Amino acid sequence: MSDNTPDAAAPQPGAYPPPAPGAYPPPAQSAPPAYGAPPAYGSTQPYPTPPQYAAPQAYSAPPQYAAAPYGYGAPAKTNTLAIVSLVASIAGLLIVPFIGSIVGVITGHMSLGQLKTNGEEGRGLALAGTIIGWVGLGLAIIGLIALIGFIAFVASVAESPYS
Repeated sequence: MSDNTPDAAAPQPGAYPPPAPGAYPPPAQSAPPAYGAPPAYGSTQPYPTPPQYAAPQAYSAPPQYAAAPYGYGAPAKTNTLAIVSLVASIAGLLIVPFIGSIVGVITGHMSLGQLKTNGEEGRGLALAGTIIGWVGLGLAIIGLIALIGFIAFVASVAESPYS
């Protein structure tokens, strides 16, 4: 019959070979261990000295960070002539028909010229003021023509021999 138990003298796979006789205790290390590792057991060497570091450097200014890409920034300035153009054009439609519209058109065009060169905002206000001003001028001219036509009609009827 065959026995499947391993022999005591045969090495098992993955096991270390037995130490040679007289190998205990292990011999003392000749080189000091790396920094942070304790010396070998039984050696008479002291712990190694830590490396010497250079003197600390002076601190510099803290880093400067860029502004946040959103929120809480100062709003851009709106062009004053754009606001004047819009207000004058609306006043030209409602209160002072001809003069307000002329002021609105002139200040609107001046504002559009300024907005091309400086970094202000208000292009929409300037365009609205200019457009409303031109519409107000057109309505004022149509109203003036209608008024002249009405006066001419009344004058012709008053001189009519049929009245």
